[in-house]
Amino acid sequence: MDDPDVRPLFPRPLRPRELVALDVPAGLGYAFVLIVDHPDARHPAALALIAAMTLPLAVRRRWPLTVFCVVSAASVAALALGVVREPLAAAAYALYPVALGTRRRRWEPTAAIGALTLGALLLAAFGGVAGDPEDRRTVETVVLGALTLGGSWTIGRAVRERRAYAARRAEQAAERAVTEERLRIAREMHDVVSHTLSLIGVKAGVAAHVADRRPEEALEALRVIETTSRQALAEMRHLLGVLRTGPGELSPAPGLAALPEVAEHAAAAGVRVDLDMRVAGGLPKALETAVHRIVREAVTNVVKHAAPARCRVLVDHEDGDDGGQVRIEVTDDGPGRRVLPAPPPGHGLIGMRERVMAHGGTFTAGPLPGGGFRVLARLPLNGDGT
Repeated sequence: MDDPDVRPLFPRPLRPRELVALDVPAGLGYAFVLIVDHPDARHPAALALIAAMTLPLAVRRRWPLTVFCVVSAASVAALALGVVREPLAAAAYALYPVALGTRRRRWEPTAAIGALTLGALLLAAFGGVAGDPEDRRTVETVVLGALTLGGSWTIGRAVRERRAYAARRAEQAAERAVTEERLRIAREMHDVVSHTLSLIGVKAGVAAHVADRRPEEALEALRVIETTSRQALAEMRHLLGVLRTGPGELSPAPGLAALPEVAEHAAAAGVRVDLDMRVAGGLPKALETAVHRIVREAVTNVVKHAAPARCRVLVDHEDGDDGGQVRIEVTDDGPGRRVLPAPPPGHGLIGMRERVMAHGGTFTAGPLPGGGFRVLARLPLNGDGT
């Protein structure tokens, strides 16, 4: 990944006009240096060659291949006629955007070019050419020219690969974000279905059981079923709409403030919930959501397997050297006089354990010695999910 401490040279990507504005001084400056260092280059023909070598560099990013061909031809002509004696610096400067923007082909020997460039660098640094000074100067010019061109091409290709790698990493990160968002939506849908259908099932059983003897109680159960089903349909419709349109439109996840509503829904299904909140707030949003989901799933299990019953929910903050943790304890006093058979076990405990593990916490669940059931979870305040 990119180092967050390394700041880019420019705060934003430069526009095409701004890039041209950077290349214009480079071309004019190089032309000025060539004219000043070589008095013989002030001949009109020589000035024309120098202009052909340098002025097209201003638009090298606009037409990279065309500019490279023009600059290369002018540079070779200038070297052959003795107008300049430097290596192909202008051609190398024009070659960089070609290497940066041209799609790579399978047969392209970029690695070999890099190796030959390194060999030319070592030859220029430690080697020498014996013989006539003119021949030695010609060989040195060719070696340094190959060094500048090969280096420019290799650097351009390396930067292109780096950008392609960064683009792939960004695309993979976006795909992971979409997958995680869809998994989150799937958990939301599971919570909605598990909680509401459990409540509807319990109330429907109560209504069927007391319809003949206590029609008022059966009517109240039907009202609860109607309200709960409408709320569930609205939530499901919203979640399915998010799946169709993509992530980013999901409503804020519920937190600690929504726990009293969980208690009210459980009471409608015959489970009296004593809610003991000892955390005033200020928790990270992800942690608040995890607490709400764990409590909701635990209370839903009480509704499914123990109603009518009494349930106690404790959410407390425990201090510690590492920042402390949130303790969640949900206990019930065991199944009361059931009017319906207990449903088969589901995946509620597995889902709660996964949420706790995602935050680096601990989770235990099991029957109590004196009857009833307890769910106990501890979530660190500095866990992975925060």
